[in-house]
Amino acid sequence: MRKIAFMLAALLSMAAAVPAFAEMADAQKDECVLASRNCKNAVDDIQTQIKRIDAEVKKGTAVYTPAELKKLEQKLAEVKELLNNMEKH
Repeated sequence: MRKIAFMLAALLSMAAAVPAFAEMADAQKDECVLASRNCKNAVDDIQTQIKRIDAEVKKGTAVYTPAELKKLEQKLAEVKELLNNMEKH
């Protein structure tokens, strides 16, 4: 009886730990850069935006899906283009 209770307690604790591991992987993503979510009063200048997005792209597939990386690379290209347009004028 004791053995069954111990195994049940271990099973329940492992089931509770699985979502925590999923949250840890998501915590490495910068949702503000990726999807404009969780931006706590983040107003960056263009150079800072470029550095942040570039840092996220460098994390690669260890953190982001290929689709997310493509989105980040597109945002990086857009911000760089904006900077180039501003420098011309």
